[in-house]
Amino acid sequence: MRTGIAAMLNREPDIAVVAEAGNGREAIERYRELRPAVTLMDLRMPDLDGIAAITAIVSEFPDARIVALTTYEGDVDIHRALVAGACGYLLKGMVGTEVVSATRAVARGERVIPSAVAHRLAEHTPRVDLTEREQTVLTLVAKGLRDKDIARVIGRTEHTAKVHVKSILAKLGAADRTEAVSIAIARGYLHAE
Repeated sequence: MRTGIAAMLNREPDIAVVAEAGNGREAIERYRELRPAVTLMDLRMPDLDGIAAITAIVSEFPDARIVALTTYEGDVDIHRALVAGACGYLLKGMVGTEVVSATRAVARGERVIPSAVAHRLAEHTPRVDLTEREQTVLTLVAKGLRDKDIARVIGRTEHTAKVHVKSILAKLGAADRTEAVSIAIARGYLHAE
């Protein structure tokens, strides 16, 4: 996919791909070396994910212009990328002229959020985020752990684990654990690997 996108961008007379990176750490290093006008960043990368790489680049170079380019469609993923400092968010299915026009727009200082992506964000506004502890518990629920096992893993009582699960169900609008996991995957709290 990366090679195809690079080839497509290199065909444009006003765009030149100056580097490619296979993981987040490499992306940060290439950015430091070359300081490209626009960076396309996948969120799913080995060694260091795209959100962490975006955060690191933007913290060191606040004017960095980064577009998240990913398969993740969940509102949580979109929100995390934008909060990390991405100027745009494209889905890999939107390749072609959309990537080219987004690259040009971000180079001009514009933000790029296609209507399909904006719609995903709007579906869950106002945002009700899970706490870090709730995300941990949700991950354990997805692994099939029962309340007493969750309590053991998080170092709390079974009652506390039940309170966390109940809060997760309420925040996600889920009737049960299975539905909570399905919603969490769709929204980007969890990723099916």
